[in-house]
Amino acid sequence: MSRVKNLQVLFKRYRRPGDIVFAWVLLAVSLFLLSQIFDQTAYKSGKKLFAQPRFWPAVSLSLMTGFAAFHLLGSLLSERIEGRWREVWLWVSSLEYAGWFIGYAMLVPLTGYLPTTIAFAVLLVLRAGYRSRAALLSAVASAFVIVLLFKTFLQVKLPAGKIYDALPDGLRQIMLNYF
Repeated sequence: MSRVKNLQVLFKRYRRPGDIVFAWVLLAVSLFLLSQIFDQTAYKSGKKLFAQPRFWPAVSLSLMTGFAAFHLLGSLLSERIEGRWREVWLWVSSLEYAGWFIGYAMLVPLTGYLPTTIAFAVLLVLRAGYRSRAALLSAVASAFVIVLLFKTFLQVKLPAGKIYDALPDGLRQIMLNYF
């Protein structure tokens, strides 16, 4: 096969069906950021062009917008591939894990670092489809080790859970210091 044919085969193999959606989103974000350049940056009179606070952000955003436009053009001119919306849904569904993290970060100050970490480790193992006793015990053990490592050995200061206020004084002090 010729080199051109090899490149065509290579590009077909690695091309993704959701590429055109990505290209449109990238161009829209680039244009929005470029439209904000005058509101978000300053012009200092008397300074050289390269020393202006607006210059390098404008250069980078202009290049980003230009490359996004070329990417969109290339996507528009290439052949259509089945599965575009399935791939886009895969991108959107991956945002679920950001939601898990936000929920975790919101619950730690209320329920404490140890109980929240163990609960979320078990929930994420279940969410991933693991149901065996070994997987669940491994999740609990790894969460416990993570908490010990961060709180005891690394001495990371994390907010104490409001739930710890309900514990007896001696146990409360241990939970606040080590868990």
